[in-house]
Amino acid sequence: MPYLLAILLSLTTLTGCQSAYYSAMEQVGIHKREIMVDRVEEANEAQQEAQEQFTSALDALKAVTQFDGGDLETVYNQINDQYEASNDAAERVSERIAAIEDVAGALFDEWQDELSLYTSASLRRDSERKLNSTKASYQRMLTAMHRAEKKMTPVLDTLRDNTLYLKHNLNAAAIGSLQGEFSSLQRDIQRAITDMEAAIAESERFISHLNKA
Repeated sequence: MPYLLAILLSLTTLTGCQSAYYSAMEQVGIHKREIMVDRVEEANEAQQEAQEQFTSALDALKAVTQFDGGDLETVYNQINDQYEASNDAAERVSERIAAIEDVAGALFDEWQDELSLYTSASLRRDSERKLNSTKASYQRMLTAMHRAEKKMTPVLDTLRDNTLYLKHNLNAAAIGSLQGEFSSLQRDIQRAITDMEAAIAESERFISHLNKA
C-alpha cells in the first residue's frame, strides 16, 4: 500500500468519518463505485463463510446427539466453540451489509447531486435513468441480504440454547434432550443457507448491473 494511502486510511480510521474516507480514497483513484463492488464481494464471502460455519455447527451437534461415552466437558467445549464461531460469522455478515449500505448512500447521493451539473438534457435523463435502475437493483440485493441475515437468528438462538443447556447439565440425559433440537436446527440452517445463496445470486446481478451502468 502506498505510503500516502496508508496515512490517509489511518487518519480516517481514527476519525471514523466515512465521508473523509471516501474523499481520501478518491484522491488515490479509488471511487465509490469500486468500493461498492469490493464491499458486495466481501459480503458474499462472509455469507459463504457463514454457510460453511453453520454446516460445521450442525455436524458438531449431530455428533453430540450420537454421544456414546467420553468426557462431557469436551463435548460442551466443542459445542460452545461452534456457537461462538457461528456468532462471529453472523456478525461479519451484518457488518458487511452495513458497510454496503454506507457506501451506497454516499454513491447515490453523489450521483443524484451531479445530475444538476449537466448542461445536456439528454445526457442528464440517461444518467438519471441509470441511477434509478441501479437503485432498484441495489434494493433487490439489499432486501435479499437482510432476509438471509434474519434467517441466521433462529440458528444462533438454537446453538446458544444448546450451549447453555449443556453447560449446566453435563450428563448423558442432557445429550438425549438435545436430540429433539437437531431437526429444528437442521431446518433453520437449510433455510438460512438457501436465503444466503439467493442473496449472493442477487449480489452478482447487482455487480453486473453496476459495471454496465
